[in-house]
Amino acid sequence: MGPLARTRACLEASLLLGLLLAVPSSARASEIAAQGAPTTSGIVIHDAAETLRDWCRTDEQGLLWLELPGGARYELVTSVDDPAIANQGDGSFHAFDAAEVAAALAAVSYPLGDVAADVFLLPFPRRAGLSSAAGTGLILLSPGVYPLPRTQQHAEVVHELGHVVQRADLPDSDTAAWTRYRALRGILDASVYNADAAHADRPHEIFAEDFRALFGGALATSSGTIENATLTPPDQVPGLEGFLRSLAGPPLAAVLGAVPNPGRGAVVFSLGATAPAVGSRAPLALDLFDVTGRRLATLRSTAAGDGQLWSWDGRDERGRRVEPGVVFARTRDGGASARVVLLP
Repeated sequence: MGPLARTRACLEASLLLGLLLAVPSSARASEIAAQGAPTTSGIVIHDAAETLRDWCRTDEQGLLWLELPGGARYELVTSVDDPAIANQGDGSFHAFDAAEVAAALAAVSYPLGDVAADVFLLPFPRRAGLSSAAGTGLILLSPGVYPLPRTQQHAEVVHELGHVVQRADLPDSDTAAWTRYRALRGILDASVYNADAAHADRPHEIFAEDFRALFGGALATSSGTIENATLTPPDQVPGLEGFLRSLAGPPLAAVLGAVPNPGRGAVVFSLGATAPAVGSRAPLALDLFDVTGRRLATLRSTAAGDGQLWSWDGRDERGRRVEPGVVFARTRDGGASARVVLLP
């Protein structure tokens, strides 16, 4: 968390405020071995209702299980009265808001063209690990026992995204890049900074915090701190941001066209043949958001020569005409975006 301070710190400290589940700190591992098998390209959000309906099963003993695309299964704790829940909060579990998750992802400035992940908003926490967690191509966002503040939701989303990005762009097998990162960060001493160290001293956690601080939006970085207060804030480390950006490869030069803009009613979006995002000619999803980060609609592309087109009728997914104002469009792979002004 560059100018960050409460992402993981907020996760830990917010127990005192009753915002998250009261669990021992040793249970708050934010990484899991499970690997996702993304349902499509890019980053896909599965809200709590969909997760419960399509990805959860009840066994013969009446226990509810989360069954993930990669095959992993986790028992879910369905009641705040369960002994696993130390803080009963207001008596209910409160899932992440899909609109806030989408807004947090849309505000990320890191190139996400090579990142594919399923983001599951859990209706209930996992018994094996009550907090949010991430694996390869997978993010599990755990509910709180009180409604979760927007700042906390954004910070946690981007932190967990940092874990996914690290696995995709800075895998442990790339020892040369890790040596460079450790040197920049001042964490070369493996006796202090290792996977079995205290949470804040784990290199993967430091990376995730750096990612949040440097590339998260205003809400994700609102705390102005990072979990490990002994480290130099990431935005004050010369060369760190450039090094992390370089992990994603050359910057994408894709330009998402929108016509008319500004305009009234229907809009046609286009992506040219030279854009990296259309190199495979595979259909690509285009997500539309309002200024609050609420997803309005998702469009599917059609081929147009060597490029792709998306046609939007100016209505949201429920068929309601979108009010005049600013609409943000972003390809699902994060490779191209546009800002459209709808006139009255």
